[in-house]
Amino acid sequence: MPFIEAQSLCKEYSGKQVLKDINFKVQNGEIFVLVGPNGAGKTTLLRILDLLEEPSSGTVLFDGTQMNYHSAKHQLVLRRRIGMVFQQTVLFNMSVFDNVAYGLKVRGENDKSAKQRVRETLELVQLHGFEQKNALALSGGEAQRVALAQALVIEPELLLLDEPTANLDPRNVSIVEEALSRVNREKKTTMIMATHNMLQAEN
Repeated sequence: MPFIEAQSLCKEYSGKQVLKDINFKVQNGEIFVLVGPNGAGKTTLLRILDLLEEPSSGTVLFDGTQMNYHSAKHQLVLRRRIGMVFQQTVLFNMSVFDNVAYGLKVRGENDKSAKQRVRETLELVQLHGFEQKNALALSGGEAQRVALAQALVIEPELLLLDEPTANLDPRNVSIVEEALSRVNREKKTTMIMATHNMLQAEN
């Protein structure tokens, strides 16, 4: 059984069709890449998978269960299993450590366990030593790595990535790609990534 399955997904905004009859299956532990130019509907599709938008028609199955866009309880349960990294980073005006720990606090993780997981995740994205820096004072590449750490620290079963390395320099691109490869390899995290970069898709 596929881990994620889209069936005849369509999305319209005020009469304009953004997605038309989208069908795909993603197996557990797979890295699935959506390649297309800006404006092709990649972000819209990811937002539907993250329950931030409702499709105009069609169905999404998550681990065999149909996604319900009208039940707040259902959405909360599913969102706890999904991490999302947006193209535009949105960080809180507080330390890097507190930004990354936020998702664990919301989930009621105990302090000792949360600290350990935050430390390990910051090492994974090569931000060890940045714990007490204000997240809003970081460079673009560092900020994107904090956003990635926020998504990874909750150990999601599904990680959605919207152009995660757009506008980053080669060093930051390679750190992000290596972190994603390692998480997929070691934790078998299923990933769906949108990119316009064919080379990155092949990698």
